Amino acid sequence: MKKSFLLLLLLPLLSSFGAPPKYRDLNKNGRMDVYEDVRKPIEARVEDLLKQMTLEEKAGALFLPGVRVQTDGSLNDVPGLGFSAMAPNALNLVNSNIVHINIWAAPGVRELATWTNNVQKIAEKTRLGIPVTIASDPRNYFSNNIFSMVSEGLSQWPEQLGFAAIGDEKLMRNFGDIARQEYVALGIRIALHPMADLATEPRWARANGTFGEDARLSAKLIKAYVLGFQGEKLGKESVACMTKHFSGGGPQKEGLDSHFPFHKGQVYPGNNFNYHLIPFEAAFEVNTASIMPYYGVPMDQTSENVGFSYNKDIITKLLREKYRYDGVVCTDWGLVTDAPMGPGVVWPARAWGVEALSREDRVLKIIESGCDQFGGENCPELVVKLVRDGRLSEIRVDQSVRRLLRQKFQLGLFDNPFVDVEKAVKLVGNKGFSDAGLQAQRRSITLLKNDSKLLPFAGKKLKIYAKNMDQKVVAQYGIPVDNPAQADLAILRLSTPWVPVETNIPLAKGFHHGDLDFKGKDLQDVLDLCQQVPTIVDIYLDRPAVFPEINAVAKAVVANYGCSDAALLDVLTGAAKPEGKLPFELPSSMDAVRKQKEDVPYDSENPLYKFGYGLKY
Repeated sequence: MKKSFLLLLLLPLLSSFGAPPKYRDLNKNGRMDVYEDVRKPIEARVEDLLKQMTLEEKAGALFLPGVRVQTDGSLNDVPGLGFSAMAPNALNLVNSNIVHINIWAAPGVRELATWTNNVQKIAEKTRLGIPVTIASDPRNYFSNNIFSMVSEGLSQWPEQLGFAAIGDEKLMRNFGDIARQEYVALGIRIALHPMADLATEPRWARANGTFGEDARLSAKLIKAYVLGFQGEKLGKESVACMTKHFSGGGPQKEGLDSHFPFHKGQVYPGNNFNYHLIPFEAAFEVNTASIMPYYGVPMDQTSENVGFSYNKDIITKLLREKYRYDGVVCTDWGLVTDAPMGPGVVWPARAWGVEALSREDRVLKIIESGCDQFGGENCPELVVKLVRDGRLSEIRVDQSVRRLLRQKFQLGLFDNPFVDVEKAVKLVGNKGFSDAGLQAQRRSITLLKNDSKLLPFAGKKLKIYAKNMDQKVVAQYGIPVDNPAQADLAILRLSTPWVPVETNIPLAKGFHHGDLDFKGKDLQDVLDLCQQVPTIVDIYLDRPAVFPEINAVAKAVVANYGCSDAALLDVLTGAAKPEGKLPFELPSSMDAVRKQKEDVPYDSENPLYKFGYGLKY
């Protein structure tokens, strides 16, 4: 009786301490370690885990390779999708100490969410149970280009250029929040975006991923973008942004991209290096979780002409010391290892300026420059060898591993890395999200010319000759006809021209390099149509198009940055209004383009349309 009475007296006191928290026994030792205890400070959890890790486990944490996503969501030896079909199976990577992976092509929502859980189940069974952080390039942009990994079911929005055309910070943050929810539901916790580069060289193949050429506009949208994905503070519902490509990849000489050996370096004839830092400074203000340098070689800007991730002046002196950045720095993809691309074809590692170094020496130089992680690489054995040979200190390795583990803890992955598959199916691409994306597509459309106020056109009895459009969609707005001679008006959807670079690297042939103007039969066909029937020309601007001849004869000209036929037709018929303003100028000739300075914004002679131009109804 006395014991029972005493227990009753003590019960309120005991309950005030709370029951021991549930925890995941990740290292399977039967007790709750500090790193497994959600109540402990993150720094204490990081240090506890770090001291338990072997050198091999630490080395594995430094790599972020691409992985195959199976079509059925399993980890079985079944095909993946697209160019990732031959990538390693996540099962093999996770069992070899890899704890960060990059996904490319992916199946539907249910299958991808199921695959995520299967990956995390394998990670849970490893020696320390370190969860996997899944990273991805953009998946919410309407245009399916080489840098935007469209996933079935996600809401679809204009590209970054489209958000720049709208210029609405509130919309930008709302996009980030919606995309964040979709990513988290699928288990994607690192966004390999946004791009803070400036499209000051109009021929650059990656202009479509930027916010255009104006640093101030880009800076304000970068802030909103990062806040949308990360929130005010990185937490369990956040997606960590890897803002890229420090210190700005836009001024590539002649626009030739530094993914490939035919690049000609990154140049600053306008002495405008600091202008390209402005958007990154905005990203630092809102604590972007990670930074990715580019491949480019900033010619004669630092003590040695080497790529950014190899460049200690850029990573340590500028990023770490001047800006006091202590987040994760991850290289762009494939800086160490050559990639076979078929019989007799090799895509060389992007080790620009240090091509003569061995793979081991490349790894050492990247780490010594101040980088933490190797994007698209899987060679942790080289880090282990460097440490055991006395060329790299384990203390330096620990410094990078701390940053990487800290981010995992902040994201809550150690406490629950799994996703609710049924919730993902309901949430991803829901009507509210999809409608918001469609509305943004409409708002981004930029009206450049409207002779005789042809737009908006109305009346479903109008006969429309539409080229490069879905005729079923056109039929909802008018009467489609196959012959322009029978039409009341024509709608022609075009894209900014490009010329494949002569190369044996297959991927390079898909990059939009070269001249921006319409030529030969392509040009003449458009001119003939415009002479035959009142024509509305819509141009997808992934780079600034040069089209003075077409502009002269078309009755109306609009520009888009990734939009559906329905979104375009809604604007052309007045169901929605164009709000877009050009995020870069449209030059009047290729001669004017060639005379521009690669690092200077809006500096072409007599542009056809200036930066910020856009009409309204």
